[in-house]
Amino acid sequence: MITAFFTYFLLGLVLSLTPGAMTVQMVNQALRKGFLSGWFVGLGGMTIDLALITLVYFGFSYYLAHPMVELIMWFIGSIFLLVIGIDSLKESKNNVDFSGTTPKKSLAKAYTSGFLMAVSPGNIVFWIGIFGPLLISSINGENQAHFIIVALGILLGILTHDIGLMSIIHFSRRFLNKTLLKWAAIVAAIILFGFSVYFGYEFITQLITYV
Repeated sequence: MITAFFTYFLLGLVLSLTPGAMTVQMVNQALRKGFLSGWFVGLGGMTIDLALITLVYFGFSYYLAHPMVELIMWFIGSIFLLVIGIDSLKESKNNVDFSGTTPKKSLAKAYTSGFLMAVSPGNIVFWIGIFGPLLISSINGENQAHFIIVALGILLGILTHDIGLMSIIHFSRRFLNKTLLKWAAIVAAIILFGFSVYFGYEFITQLITYV
């Protein structure tokens, strides 16, 4: 059990190092608003991860991979990324607070952005394609605890990555000037717009194929 836990812990940690829209948003929030804001973006994404683990456990992975569900997710993801990118662009005009305090409203907004960004085909396909088979193979009628060990290992690996990355960003941001932080937010917005366009392209392509 301990070996399995550390194996999947390392898997979750390594795979979460892959750069994507979620990482961009986490870094952007941590740079501008500190550790908690960036971490709450990750927690929002992990909420969807936990939901997907639950759905895989109960055998809903087949429905998540349905073309119509994937089509809807591409569309929703494109809109969400566009909105979050616009927010990042607006934030680039605001002053950065280095006091270390983060308003509750900002934390709720950060959590929501992470939650919405995780509702995307990329994230769902990632879970179904990589973690899904591992989780399904770990379901054993005689030992259900193994599934929990595998799931906890993966989630804690992701959590460790998020906390580590946010800690580095939080303590290094004080050495950056306001101009660099402004351009970091602008670059983040551009990247998010790029992901939004990509999601929109996938939506249109699959819609044409589906119709």
